[in-house]
Amino acid sequence: MTAAPSVTAIIGDAEWLAHRYDPGHDTFHFRRVGREARAVVPFLTDACLGEDAAAVVLARKDCRAPTANAPAPLHFLFHSAYCASTMLVQALDQPGVATGLSEPVLLNDMVGWRRRGAAPQEHGRVMDDAMAMLGRPFRPGEAVVVKPSNIFNPLARGALTLRPQARAILLHAPLRAFLLSVARKGMWCRLWCRELLENYLADGFVALGFEPRDYFRQSDLQIAAVGWLAQQQAFAALAAWAPDRIATLDSETLTADPAAAVLGAARHFGLAADPAHIAAHPALARNSKSGAAFAPGERQRDLAAAEAAYGEEIEQVAGWAAVVAERAGIPLALPRRLAIA
Repeated sequence: MTAAPSVTAIIGDAEWLAHRYDPGHDTFHFRRVGREARAVVPFLTDACLGEDAAAVVLARKDCRAPTANAPAPLHFLFHSAYCASTMLVQALDQPGVATGLSEPVLLNDMVGWRRRGAAPQEHGRVMDDAMAMLGRPFRPGEAVVVKPSNIFNPLARGALTLRPQARAILLHAPLRAFLLSVARKGMWCRLWCRELLENYLADGFVALGFEPRDYFRQSDLQIAAVGWLAQQQAFAALAAWAPDRIATLDSETLTADPAAAVLGAARHFGLAADPAHIAAHPALARNSKSGAAFAPGERQRDLAAAEAAYGEEIEQVAGWAAVVAERAGIPLALPRRLAIA
């Protein structure tokens, strides 16, 4: 029978992904996921990775000492969905340069625990430890770039406060492109937008002047637009709060010249990335969700097809959302744009 790895061995090996947090027992759950396995899935979730019968459970207090020395630089890619964020974080994952984490469930647990009434000080302490667990690179000298799920956006400022050296990119799709993505993805995507808004309302993350009953009178795409506006409002405030640490990027700029945008992101994070390695990175040539080969211009063609099918509805909702944005002082284009050579 093989002996279980020691705490020091697990914490010292980034293949042991810090996957879940159990507040009832104050424990972290780890599962073994190598770099290659992470590269072929869009998200670090059980749905993508499969169930794990060999997870290791460690008391949070026992995880601290092995991480006390030389923490890796930790940076964030916050996003508002349907903006090629998975491609970007995967393209930044390069041996010897950076480890990329796409939507680790551990941060979702931080969101859920907060909603269930976690005491703020205790939540902050656990969040600090959770980020230490995520900030373990595969190789010495690598930084760690974390792309949380966008349900984490209400906690973005807290995460940056806990990591004052961290930099962030705020990635979003322009409003019209976002609405076109939602429309073409169909009913389940529209329902997801309603669920996202429900969660943001519970988080106190929406300040657009609507009464609760107003949402029952709004169409699916209006609800999607409200969620987009709430995130855009928060991103604009974040960029103003820490302008020296935060840059913004939109999906159309990213997908128009992915290699240049990824290189700009690497420079913003202080990564010594090789432009030739970025240009040849497999993440730039495949669909980040399905893994299928991604032809140049495919995203633009998909959006054009959605425009043909849903253009009239999109036009009406985009116009309505622009009025809401103006009244709430929300910029439709974010400031502090990422420098791209």
